[in-house]
Amino acid sequence: MSIKQVVKIGGSLFPNHAIELAKQLKDSDSVIILGGGEFANLIRKYNDEQDFSEDVNHWTAIDCMDIIAKLVDDKIDSTKLAYSIDEVNEISDGGFTPIFVVSEFLKTEDPFECSWDVTSDSIAAYVSHLLNANLLIVTDVNGIYTQEPKEPGSTFISKIDATTLLTFQESSIDVMLPSLLLEFGTNCYVVNGKCPERVLSLIDDNVNDYNFDYTQIIGE
Repeated sequence: MSIKQVVKIGGSLFPNHAIELAKQLKDSDSVIILGGGEFANLIRKYNDEQDFSEDVNHWTAIDCMDIIAKLVDDKIDSTKLAYSIDEVNEISDGGFTPIFVVSEFLKTEDPFECSWDVTSDSIAAYVSHLLNANLLIVTDVNGIYTQEPKEPGSTFISKIDATTLLTFQESSIDVMLPSLLLEFGTNCYVVNGKCPERVLSLIDDNVNDYNFDYTQIIGE
């Protein structure tokens, strides 16, 4: 059994939506990566007051991903924590859904500069590249919009080239992700995790008629 997709579940979906979606990914050949959520947002807030070093900001935000990963795993029988790519594959082969605790792995690999531009989205893209797996970015909105979804005149985008996305000041993904998709030559989906059936539809090879909003980012 090989990993078919990396499912990055945004921290904004924690706790209820994140836990429910992770449960439903049982037997889907997925590896889950959790965002840092409110824990990471607190570090941003404190950094605005104290101006910590980029290095400390980066690694403590990744620690927040580890915390949420462990909390989600605690609530689910079908998941196990993985601390390396080898463990991801071993856990999947054993019939469980791996939840990747990424901090030690990233310290060994060290693929990124320390920056707020790099969040769990970019980390998930890097892992999906190593696993040769599809990438789903699961968030609390339907996908990518021309501006903040609540802003007047904001329109939904169902398909966008990663090169175009580089020009966006802000969206529901991190700043680094489009350039990584171009570097790796891969696509990804952005989908609303408050509706788990949408995520499951996108990873089901037998479904090809998606009657819901999602965004495909083209990096090929």
